[in-house]
Amino acid sequence: MSSAPPPAATSPVTAAAIQFDPQVGVENKDRNLRRTLELVNEAADRGATLVVLPELAGTGYAFATREEAYAHAEEMPAGPTTRAWIALAQERGIHLVGGLVELDDDGVRLFDTAVLIGPDGLIGKYRKTHLWEREKLIFTPGDLGFPVFDTRIGRIGLLICWDIWFPETARLLAVQGADVICSANNWVWTPPPLFDEAGRCMAAYLTMTASHVNNVAFVAANRVGEERGGRFLGCSLITGTNGWPIGPVASAEDETIVYAGLDLVAARSALVWNDLNDLARDRRTDLYDPLLGYRGGVALPR
Repeated sequence: MSSAPPPAATSPVTAAAIQFDPQVGVENKDRNLRRTLELVNEAADRGATLVVLPELAGTGYAFATREEAYAHAEEMPAGPTTRAWIALAQERGIHLVGGLVELDDDGVRLFDTAVLIGPDGLIGKYRKTHLWEREKLIFTPGDLGFPVFDTRIGRIGLLICWDIWFPETARLLAVQGADVICSANNWVWTPPPLFDEAGRCMAAYLTMTASHVNNVAFVAANRVGEERGGRFLGCSLITGTNGWPIGPVASAEDETIVYAGLDLVAARSALVWNDLNDLARDRRTDLYDPLLGYRGGVALPR
């Protein structure tokens, strides 16, 4: 007996997670930007239509002082990094996610921000909600919630790095109908063990788990290299709606681009596992809401 062929993809994309080594320092900003443009063009040349860059790809990460972070910051979308990424996405007809330091309109608050850009320009942005270690001394925690953006290729949610340690983040994007979650990261080396025998780090497994339990694909781009005594983990990956990586998980050391073919809207039917198991239907929101303190993404009074 032969099995039926899989249905044709409704919204086929080639996703690319770019792993590279941006460096902090105002003197490096132009080089960082040029490198992002080179790598995005390389990915587009190989057919990528959804491209994700790491967290703070335009600036590097390890700011010594708030003053230094301000020197790297840009207003959006008027800043040179966002404008260059918009021009490239329009030229190549792609959707692009990348991280940078955002200076708010008030000229005071700094955010660790990921932008989503499409062929028609800026679509939206997400400000990192969960700040890691010294980020708390530099940035304001994100105030935009967990938006999901409608695009021509599907509904896209954004996360940044430490967010993946909080299972609520991916779940909130999933219940709002995200077809794919793009995660811009600067996963850092922490006390060992860092990697298992397969060379995967805990952040990769957390991404796989979030993907599996929400039945939504992830495109997770991390950086590599060293910066002011800190090291970064690499391990960029792309998962399918079942949570397993499509293709290899990137190494911890090398600049590389991870590619995978996705049907971006496959998540819309992946929630139904069989006749008796439907992830959305099986959730006991009648019990969760009073315990977790939210209903429909809106905080409840305590």
